[in-house]
Amino acid sequence: MSKAITITNLVKQYNSLKAVDNISFDVEENEIFGCLGPNGAGKTTAIRCMTTLTKPTAGRLEIFGRSVVENPDDVRKSIGYVPQSLSLTSELSGYENLLIAAKIHGVSSDKRREKIERMLDLLGIGERANDVVRHYSGGMMRRLEIGTALIHSPKLLILDEPTIGLDPQGRRVVWELLRMLVKEHGITIFMTTHDMAEADALCQRIAIM
Repeated sequence: MSKAITITNLVKQYNSLKAVDNISFDVEENEIFGCLGPNGAGKTTAIRCMTTLTKPTAGRLEIFGRSVVENPDDVRKSIGYVPQSLSLTSELSGYENLLIAAKIHGVSSDKRREKIERMLDLLGIGERANDVVRHYSGGMMRRLEIGTALIHSPKLLILDEPTIGLDPQGRRVVWELLRMLVKEHGITIFMTTHDMAEADALCQRIAIM
């Protein structure tokens, strides 16, 4: 299998604080890979390096063979990112949130409507597309966030604590969505979690930081 993510001796240091300390691992294409560890272990900092939001201090990090430092634009086109905290605009509808994401990610105007409608069907929220997001359940909001990260058809989805704060039913629905994305759409998923049951249910492999 080819590698979706290759991390070699990655270090990220802020003055005297070493947030990521010499980590190395690979993520295969078309798998769900989990990263576990306590708060402060460096999981979110590693994600910030993967998503080109911050530059590594040392080491090498490649996404589908492209360096995040040398080819950041190519890397951004190939990834979707869902942060831990809510990133939706709650006073807009689900459709409008997807439209904003499509524009930000450079989806051409002649393809936006079709992509958004397909995404709404994929997420199972087509009937609520025009409802204001603040009226969605937690699980629906999380699914919509995943949709905004996928609207430009990336090959890699990066999730930071994807089911944090969800009730058991909402969590199961998100799990089924993630499994379906890998099985039916060939997407690779890298996710952080504190939940051992979640890692056991979803991930083919894990790393512990």
